[in-house]
Amino acid sequence: MSDPIAPLPSDPGKPRSHFNNWISAIGGVIAAGGMFSFAFLVWMDFTQGDKNPYLGIFTYIVAPGFLIAGLAIAVIGAWMQRRWAIKHAATMPDKWRLDFSNARQRHSLILFGLGAAGFLMLSAFGSYQTFLYSESTQFCGQVCHAAMNPEFVAYQRNAHARVDCVECHVGSGAQWFIKAKLNGVHQLIAYTLDNYQRPIATPVKNLRPAQDTCEKCHWPEKFAGSVERNAEHFLSDKKNTPYTARLLMRVNQGQPGGPLSGIHWHVNPDDRVEYFATDEKRQDIPWMRVTNLKDGTSRIFRTAAFKGEPPAAQIRVMDCIDCHNRPAHGFPAANDVVERAMAAGTLSTNLPNIKRVAVQAMTQKEITTDAAAPQQIADFLRGKYAGAQELPAVTAEVQQLFATTIFPERKADWRVYPNNLGHKDWLGCFRCHDDKHKTAAGQAVRASECSSCHTLIAQGTGAELESLTARGLTFKHPGGELDPDLTCSDCHNGGVQK
Repeated sequence: MSDPIAPLPSDPGKPRSHFNNWISAIGGVIAAGGMFSFAFLVWMDFTQGDKNPYLGIFTYIVAPGFLIAGLAIAVIGAWMQRRWAIKHAATMPDKWRLDFSNARQRHSLILFGLGAAGFLMLSAFGSYQTFLYSESTQFCGQVCHAAMNPEFVAYQRNAHARVDCVECHVGSGAQWFIKAKLNGVHQLIAYTLDNYQRPIATPVKNLRPAQDTCEKCHWPEKFAGSVERNAEHFLSDKKNTPYTARLLMRVNQGQPGGPLSGIHWHVNPDDRVEYFATDEKRQDIPWMRVTNLKDGTSRIFRTAAFKGEPPAAQIRVMDCIDCHNRPAHGFPAANDVVERAMAAGTLSTNLPNIKRVAVQAMTQKEITTDAAAPQQIADFLRGKYAGAQELPAVTAEVQQLFATTIFPERKADWRVYPNNLGHKDWLGCFRCHDDKHKTAAGQAVRASECSSCHTLIAQGTGAELESLTARGLTFKHPGGELDPDLTCSDCHNGGVQK
């Protein structure tokens, strides 16, 4: 009679799972970690204001990648175990099997379990740190967008350097959040394959309207009035003669709450300004339309050479970015940074023609790589000022100016990134205000009405700047009068003047 409390023997005919092996177990732990990270990041993604598109790269690409890799390892382990069992069924079918009855394996399994638990804890910690890191400007500018180092350098010296990248490039709201995620994946692929454009193309086509981002801080209801600006220049002569123009920029005119005029009239709520550009950089504008939103009337301005009507899909409503087109990534011209250094005293004005020579040193055609630039600049300046006491300090300053404004390997500098805020080195305002855009009745967008945007209250040097004129002065160009048919950028190009 058999013992009623004895354990029943296991069924020898019951097949054992091929996933019962060390390789599949390792894959299972990796898959569990990937699944945990994915779930955690998704939760963080949808509870943090839907504002960070870069987190989507980790959430929807990296974490699922670990999950898929872990499952693949588990399947491969089962396949290898099955092949081994078929080939060695009569001798040793259980090469990688997990056997809890084996004391040695139990010890290994305990260690494996502890390691798996530690791995899951590290996954939780790593997921949280990933979330925090993907929120940082360092990630946007130096890791994910290493290809955009020129833009990151420009951002660091800009007035918006304390504004997170995502605040302008994404903003709030689920719609733009999803668009940014999709665009981020596209950028990631381009960066991985090293086939992104050099320079990075602008303007950004999928950037949301400025009213959704800029006006979160720069609220249009604030009345700015006129803002003073000092434009400090130096002539390209042997003495490096200083020349300053003091301006009152007429940002808003009239009374607070009243009809808008001045520069910000272009985005006033009672009129809609639209334009059509024939080029990607929006520099050639042959057609404009101004619509009075109160009575519905409109005026169309066009150049004499532009016939017909522009494609409706390519007509753009003017907003802040059409003038402030480099709000956080401005690339100052070589001429401008040299003049600023001279005005600040970091670039000695004792050397003759230093403005012209410094600009020439920075814009040499032979400079094609970032690494070679310092030596080429030093050689150029040594050839002009050999033996000068100021040469070492001047060389170091010009090298620094070059390193933060011109990026030959990325082909990025002011020459490929127009700045429409003004009209000296690029057409800017004169894209439209050129006396050539006229209505059918002959009304023109005037270029000569300088006082519409600014009032020149002083100009010159020394004592000339001590006497201010409230009514405004007529601009006197250093070196004599100019051809009235020329614009500023016909001669000024940011480098050595034409």
